[in-house]
Amino acid sequence: MPVPQPNLYPPFNIVRLSHVEFGVTDLAQSRAFYADTLGLQVTHEDGDCITLRAMEERGHHCILLRRAKEASARALSFKLYDEPDLDKAHDWFKAQGLPVAWVERPWQERTLRTTDPHGIPLEFYVKMERLEPIHQQYALYKGVKPLRIDHFNCFSPNVDESVAFYNSIGFRVTEYTEDEVTKNLWAAWMHRKGGVHDMAFTNGAGPRLHHTAFWVPTPLNIIDLLDLMATTGWLPNIERGPGRHGISNAFFLYVRDPDGHRIEIYCSDYQTVDPDLEPIKWDLKDPQRQTLWGAPAPRSWFEEGSLFADTPVREADLKAQPIVAP
Repeated sequence: MPVPQPNLYPPFNIVRLSHVEFGVTDLAQSRAFYADTLGLQVTHEDGDCITLRAMEERGHHCILLRRAKEASARALSFKLYDEPDLDKAHDWFKAQGLPVAWVERPWQERTLRTTDPHGIPLEFYVKMERLEPIHQQYALYKGVKPLRIDHFNCFSPNVDESVAFYNSIGFRVTEYTEDEVTKNLWAAWMHRKGGVHDMAFTNGAGPRLHHTAFWVPTPLNIIDLLDLMATTGWLPNIERGPGRHGISNAFFLYVRDPDGHRIEIYCSDYQTVDPDLEPIKWDLKDPQRQTLWGAPAPRSWFEEGSLFADTPVREADLKAQPIVAP
C-alpha cells in the first residue's frame, strides 16, 4: 500500500507527544533507574506515584510511574494546540466509533481519553502545570543528561492501517520500510513536532509499546551511560547498541527498566518541518536500515514489548521478517 499523502489540515491540531504512564511493580527500583541512573528529575513522589521530567522540559512531567501489581503501559499522551482542539478531537474520535471519555489527571486541566483503532490508549490535553526552567542548572545534570522526551514506537498488527489512521489526524511519514514482496509497510516513522518521529510503528503482535525515547545532547553522553550502567548493577539491562540507525540517522542505545519497559536513548536525527518533505523508503532486507554500521538487532528487539493495560493483542497480518541476530 503506498504511503498516504500528508494531511496538512487535520481535524484537530496535535503539537507533539507529551508523556507516558507506566505501571511498575517496584517504585524504588524504578526510581533508581529513571532518576539515579538515567538522570530524569523527580517532580512529585508519594507511595503510589513518581513523576519525572527531562532537563529542557517545562511541563510537570514526561513520564509517570504508578505502583501496580503487573507492569504495563497505561497511556500515551499528546499535547494539543488550544482548547477548541480538545472538543474537536472528542467529536472526531466519537464519529469514528472509538471510545471517548473526559478523565481527571493530576497536574493537567481537561483531558480526553480514547484509543486508536487497534486499541492503543491515547490521552490528549492542552494545559499541564508549568515548572520553572532548569536547563541551565548544570549541577542537576546526571546520568545520560536527558533533555526531552522524543518519541514512542509501537508494535502494530497492521502498519498500513496504523499509518492511515495517524495520517488522518495530521502525523506525517518521514521514513518507512516496505516489504518488497507484498508491498505492505513493515514499519513507519511519523511526526508532528518537526523531528523524524513522535510516533512510529513496527510490524508485530500488537498493539504493544515497543519503546519510549529520550533525546540527549551527544553520543558521548550515551557512552557515559554505558560506563555507569556497566559498573552500578545495570549491565543486564543494556539491550542493544550503541550504534547509528540508518533510518533517522540517529545515534542510539536501547536499555530496559526493572520491569522490562524499553527505553531508547537518542540523539542527532534531522529536521523535518517542511510540509512537502518526501518520505525516505527502505528495503526490509537492507541491514543498514536497522544500524548504519550493519549489525543486526537482537531477537528480543523484534519480539518483546510492553503490554497496554486491558488491551488485547493480536498477531501481525504481515509475516515478512528482516535479518535478525541469533
